Amino acid sequence: MTGRRFAELRHPQVAELIGPSSVFVLPVGAVEQHGPHLPLVTDLLIATAVAEAVVAERGDELDLWLLEPVAYSKSNEHARFAGTVWLPVETLLGVLDSIGRAVASTGAQRLVLFNGHGGNTTLLVTACRELRLRHGLLTFLMHPSVPPAYGGVSPAEELGMGIHGGLEETSLVLHLRPDLVAMGLATRNVPEWLAANEHVRFGGPVGFGWLADDFGPDGHIGDPTGATADRGRVLFDAAVAATGAQLAEVARFSFDR
Repeated sequence: MTGRRFAELRHPQVAELIGPSSVFVLPVGAVEQHGPHLPLVTDLLIATAVAEAVVAERGDELDLWLLEPVAYSKSNEHARFAGTVWLPVETLLGVLDSIGRAVASTGAQRLVLFNGHGGNTTLLVTACRELRLRHGLLTFLMHPSVPPAYGGVSPAEELGMGIHGGLEETSLVLHLRPDLVAMGLATRNVPEWLAANEHVRFGGPVGFGWLADDFGPDGHIGDPTGATADRGRVLFDAAVAATGAQLAEVARFSFDR
């Protein structure tokens, strides 16, 4: 818990505490299948935990305010797996627009969409531009770590294909909520044929449409079999440090010269 949760303020405090220097941080997660070994809440859990830790650590310094997370998002690439809950694109954009309008009404100027689900990434880039245009906010898209499908790093043993329920996500959940992980069900599912492509591949210069079941019946894409809580702790601490540094730059960012 942190004392800088916006929803815990009383309404007279909003005018007293929120102003142009305030940075609102909105975790955006997902509730979707993550293979047989990880919980549906994986993306929401990781994004919220990192955001809470950073706001607790650097909130006073950077005037950060944590918004309650958006749990359901654009997850229909996993729609054919039981347990996945998703919003249509227009619904999610509408939700984010409404949140942005409310943030702008407080006098704050900066809103960070802190995204824990790779499938949201391109849509949230659009949302940032729409919120900037409609409500005048300075808007930013950040991640606990950049998704491998969008150029982020994936461990070598996953050939850059550890994009969903793989080594690092599994390690993070083992660190945060080991009671939710069934490591006995973890298996390797790395599409090595795709990694051999020069252009059409995750993180490559040619994007492609895909559904999770294109890569097999288990739903995950990566190799979680070597995941450990110790690895997850190192990843979590690194994500908190990197996010804090990014938010420090966000807090002083301006188009005015």
